[in-house]
Amino acid sequence: MKLGIVGLPNVGKSTLFNAITNAGIPADNYAFCTIDPNVGVVSVPDARLQWLRALHNPKKFTPAVIEFVDIAGLVKGASKGEGLGNKFLSNIRTTDAIVHVVRCFDDGNVTHVEGGTDPLRDIEIINMELIFSDVEMCERRLDKAQKAAKGGDKRFVREIEVFQALLAHLNEGRLARTFDCAPDERAMIATSDLLTLKQTIYAANLSEDSVNEPDAVPYFQAVKQLADEEGSLVLPICAKLEADIAELDDEEEKAMFMEELGLHQSGLDRLIRCSYDLLGLISFLTAGSDECRAWTIKKGTKAPQAAGKIHTDFERGFIRAEVIAFEDLKTCGTMSAAKAKGLVRSEGKEYIMRDGDIVNFLFNV
Repeated sequence: MKLGIVGLPNVGKSTLFNAITNAGIPADNYAFCTIDPNVGVVSVPDARLQWLRALHNPKKFTPAVIEFVDIAGLVKGASKGEGLGNKFLSNIRTTDAIVHVVRCFDDGNVTHVEGGTDPLRDIEIINMELIFSDVEMCERRLDKAQKAAKGGDKRFVREIEVFQALLAHLNEGRLARTFDCAPDERAMIATSDLLTLKQTIYAANLSEDSVNEPDAVPYFQAVKQLADEEGSLVLPICAKLEADIAELDDEEEKAMFMEELGLHQSGLDRLIRCSYDLLGLISFLTAGSDECRAWTIKKGTKAPQAAGKIHTDFERGFIRAEVIAFEDLKTCGTMSAAKAKGLVRSEGKEYIMRDGDIVNFLFNV
């Protein structure tokens, strides 16, 4: 999974990126500290996979990973060259979703490019810049389709109709993901990597004093209402606290510090969970002496297609899947004990994978 991080300058974007990736990039208190895109890859924390690792002591251990891309802060008029412009947006066009960091606290010591805290205004500024960038992409796509249609290729007539309607929608200042269209049209539009088509998580950056009671903060309430209306998600987080936590090397010390703060999970854990929920993702596991590994798939994926994530031959020659729920294996302690209790199931081609399934795929090519 790949997530793009956007926001105005000085809202906590790079501080949050540092905290969740331990990348150590600059996060100074002035606009445009981030110029080149910063990329960090982190492992998805999974206690189930760690348990399997202890059980099998495998030669190889492969957790799922998420790639984060942090780009320079956007400002009003970026599409017209204001600030550092919007050229950096191309770096997040191939991401699966967007994490939009928005400041939800007042602090006179932290400059704000718009002069003061107003998360809804900030969101509107960023969304409009993303829309302007998508308008350019749509116009290019439409131009190509029109040229192809003039050349006699009738396949592009429908594409022209769809993208003309979408362009009109964007020019009204509306996000691509709110464009009402048929499923086949949606699939066509999805090939264009539009930024406002991507699902969004609003990372509401709160102060240290309010992060545990976000609903008491009017700024947060406003962002949450907007997210609910859009079908987006909102994550209350304090980038500064996450940065402080990330600086601690000792896991026990880190756990004690988080407990003192009243935090049950790190910001990374919560952001990953939020991302999985937003995109409808789950993980299945494979385990043995050679490798313990987590595989990320969409909810509703059937066993053969899940097998295909490992290797196309597994899907092509799928026979059946030997499946056990992680909790069942953990309760039994060993696979042999689980088999003795009849907890290892044999599933066919119509089986829909569940989160935490431990699977052995049988195939023949």
